[in-house]
Amino acid sequence: MEASSVTENSSTGNDHEQELVLNHGGTESNPETDREEELDGEEVRRVLQVSAATGKFWHNWDKLKSMLSFQLKLVLSEYPEAKMTIEQQNASLGETNLELVTRLNEELHSFIEGPPFTLQRLCEILLDARSIYPKLSKLALALEKNLLVTSTLTVCTEPYPEMMPNPEAEKATEEAPLQSNSVQNGVESMVGDRDEIMTEVEADIEEMTIDVDAFQEMVGPSEANSTAAENS
Repeated sequence: MEASSVTENSSTGNDHEQELVLNHGGTESNPETDREEELDGEEVRRVLQVSAATGKFWHNWDKLKSMLSFQLKLVLSEYPEAKMTIEQQNASLGETNLELVTRLNEELHSFIEGPPFTLQRLCEILLDARSIYPKLSKLALALEKNLLVTSTLTVCTEPYPEMMPNPEAEKATEEAPLQSNSVQNGVESMVGDRDEIMTEVEADIEEMTIDVDAFQEMVGPSEANSTAAENS
């Protein structure tokens, strides 16, 4: 077989492998993977952000598990290694990307009663994987470490956080009253008219100086006459 044909077949096989990873994680269709396909990426991120911030979970574990699986497959597919040929993946990872995804996904689904107690860190990694672990091999080790535990969490009974704090929004909210108070107290208008006000003040001072000089000229001769009268 010609080299070009081998490369073409390898590329085709890799594309098919990536499709399996994204759609089913290397397994046959089942209700769980069907639910994953129906998930909305933004909703998944919002739910995982809550768990990443609190270390707790409120959703049904099967539903949350599907969300984690969805994000896991998405993250692993975004690394450059996922676009390599099967031979290159084996050389870089020691396994194919499909085998890696399948293995980690099975470890995730091995938790039946609830999520691993490392849920918070797991969510943090899945939400910001590329900036934390530039290399897929490092990410794979971190995910495996957080999935190879036995202790689990129980569902939280506290009220669900409707909206997580947004630092930028809080900053804008804090700045708004300050600006409002500045306007109400006339500070903002004073700052804008500062040059004009200073010019008026300087003019008043100059006028006062002229008046004082004139006063001294008028008072001077009178004081001299009064002194002469006393001496006589």
